[in-house]
Amino acid sequence: MKPPRAQRGIALLTAIILVAIATIVAVSVAWQNALHARRAVAVFTIEQSVAYAQLAEAGAAALLQQNRQANPQIVSPNQPWAQPQGPLELEPGIVLEAWMEDQSGKFNLNSLVMQPNPGGPLFTNPATVKQFEFLLHTLNIDTSLAARVADWIDSDIQPNNQGGAEDSFYLAQDPPYRTANMALTSVSELLAMGLDRASYDKLKNLVTALPINNKLNVCTAPGDVVDALTGENSFGLDPKQVAGQRAQFPCFPTIAQLTANLAPAQKQALGTQLSTTSNYFRLRTWVTIGTTRFTLYSLLEQDNGGQIHVLLRTFGTE
Repeated sequence: MKPPRAQRGIALLTAIILVAIATIVAVSVAWQNALHARRAVAVFTIEQSVAYAQLAEAGAAALLQQNRQANPQIVSPNQPWAQPQGPLELEPGIVLEAWMEDQSGKFNLNSLVMQPNPGGPLFTNPATVKQFEFLLHTLNIDTSLAARVADWIDSDIQPNNQGGAEDSFYLAQDPPYRTANMALTSVSELLAMGLDRASYDKLKNLVTALPINNKLNVCTAPGDVVDALTGENSFGLDPKQVAGQRAQFPCFPTIAQLTANLAPAQKQALGTQLSTTSNYFRLRTWVTIGTTRFTLYSLLEQDNGGQIHVLLRTFGTE
């Protein structure tokens, strides 16, 4: 005897629901497996790119060591270490490019403070604040940023005059936060101090965040940075001329040329900030694997013995 029509309808509906559930489960399992596979490929690719970037670091270290031996007193942009490397195809579908720049040739934001006693408190340095204000004025950036950066780093909680900002200012922001009261580790911290993106993009390639007492290499410093030291618009007016001079001479301008027309006291004070060598370099490495491109930034330190140490690595951001 056939089951009633209603029972046959329920059985059919139940079968349809079970098939639908089974289909959903199967699709979900397949989707999760595909995601796991993609994650595995992504993780492997990242690890592979880091390994190739470390290869670039080893090559950069060799170039810097060779340069130290050949030119112990001068680090300049016409030397082999400063030339772009690649593109070099390491394996089919894997291309490596690298480029290194001198960080000591940029204005050191941490020089806006001084530390009379090692390990002691940090105090605003009026002389370097004035230099930074000149650089900002040259770039048409609000010069009050100089006081804000010094306040961000120094140990006290009293704002500097003419544009300074301490905890009381930042705690009123949304969300609220405090000043670091320590040396900068990245120039991107300028954005936390209220610098707009357009101004940051104009400034970021001229400044760095290095140890407080690190000296500026006049052989690699951009003209605008050199001018900020003397307070006169000179070398920044014609970057092509500066580049041409640097292609001809081991170092341009020399410390003697830069300080020739300064008063004795200013000449002596500025001389303590200047050098013709460098200890800090940033290596930018591009690794292309298939259609994926990775960028790794490496901060390298060359100690007095010539050995290279990797201080910092960042992916994709400077």
